[in-house]
Amino acid sequence: QVQLVASGGGLVQPGGSLRLSCAASGSSVSSYAMGWYRQAPGKQRELVARISARDIITYADSVKGRFSISRDNAKNMVWLQMNSLKPDDTAVYYCNQERRAATYWAQGTQVTVSS
Repeated sequence: QVQLVASGGGLVQPGGSLRLSCAASGSSVSSYAMGWYRQAPGKQRELVARISARDIITYADSVKGRFSISRDNAKNMVWLQMNSLKPDDTAVYYCNQERRAATYWAQGTQVTVSS
C-alpha cells in the first residue's frame, strides 16, 4: 500500500522560508508524478507544484520564482522549498502521488505566514 507523510509546516514571518517534505512508502517517488497542493481557509484546493516522472515541473503562477519542488530518489522523498513567504501562502499543504488507478494523498501540514 502507498503511504505519504507530509511534514515541515509551521509558523513563519512574511519574507521567511520553509521547507516541506513528503516521505513515501510502498511506492517509488521516481516512478510517478508527485505534487504539492494547498488549501487556504474558504478556498478550494489548488496546485502549488508538480514534478512528473520525467522531471517536468509545473508551478502555480502565484508561487513561481518563490517555491521550488525537488525529488530525492535515494531517500524516496519529495521536497517543497518555499521562500519569500507571504500571508496569502497560509494554508494546509498536501503532497500527492499520481498513479494509474488512483491518486494518493498525504495528511496535510499547516503553514502559517504571519507577522
